[in-house]
Amino acid sequence: MSRALRCFADRHCQLEPQPAPPEPGPDEVVIAGRYSAVNYKDALAVTGRARILRRLPLTPGIDVAGEVLASADPRWRPGDAVLVTGCGLGERIDGGYAAWVRVPGDCVVALPAGLTPRQAMLLGTAGFTAALAIQRLEENHQRPDLGPMVVTGATGGVGSLAVQMLAGLGFDVVAVTGKADRADWLRGLGAAEILLRQDVDFGEKPLETARWGGAIDMLGDDWLAWLTRTVRPHGNIAAVGLAAGYLLETTVMPFILRGISLLGINSVDVPAERRRAIWQRLAGPLRPPRLDDIAAGEIALDEVPAWCERMLAAQSHGRMLVRLDGA
Repeated sequence: MSRALRCFADRHCQLEPQPAPPEPGPDEVVIAGRYSAVNYKDALAVTGRARILRRLPLTPGIDVAGEVLASADPRWRPGDAVLVTGCGLGERIDGGYAAWVRVPGDCVVALPAGLTPRQAMLLGTAGFTAALAIQRLEENHQRPDLGPMVVTGATGGVGSLAVQMLAGLGFDVVAVTGKADRADWLRGLGAAEILLRQDVDFGEKPLETARWGGAIDMLGDDWLAWLTRTVRPHGNIAAVGLAAGYLLETTVMPFILRGISLLGINSVDVPAERRRAIWQRLAGPLRPPRLDDIAAGEIALDEVPAWCERMLAAQSHGRMLVRLDGA
């Protein structure tokens, strides 16, 4: 029997049977899920630590890769290999932790040549977010000669993929982590330097010594404020996450005296054409050379809640794949 993970108003999530695929509505596509993954947002949703699920009951899971089973959208045919990330999946509409997933056709991306469903989910929202951040940085004239790029939260999904992608583009990458035992792993992904969280002095001045060419930040709060004070003139910071907190206390001085830019990265509501172009880049020049090295393993749907707890307790690294029951 095929299954889906469903979450309810009491913040309880449980497996429920999916006896048959649903019929697609107008312009919808039904996908047989092969793989999903556990993102930080998924962990918040499944544990109920944040209001990620906009309605209940709902199936979480913001990623899915598999094959089209049925389509009311003429762009997609049964058997097409596809993926979906963002687009409200696992937030506004039933998500990827299921055997069968029904989504709007505009959200569907053809699986790029050279990527299997498993590899696509090793990338998933994390890889798409890292690629989107890098593209925004490049569009705002970030270059390797501006100086080293800091990646905070470097052992997470977005962080570990960003380390590989930036290194592949010729940047010197400084990986910030609280996990000293993962230093060699990060160096293997391409980090030129490891900066342990406990060794970072935030300082108190509106402007500290300018050290970094730019940054991709997963943490927010004091970490993001510190980056605004330490990025070199005309550098960029891509703000991706808020694992350390959602506040930002800084001054205008880095922006008007050093000309730095703070770029917000929202990987959910990305126009379809841009989304597909970024996925093509992920399968090509931005594809991490050691993609399999970020795989933490594979779990079944019934193991997802426990892994979500581990992730929020900072006991995980890389990308955990979820095997689905789609056939």
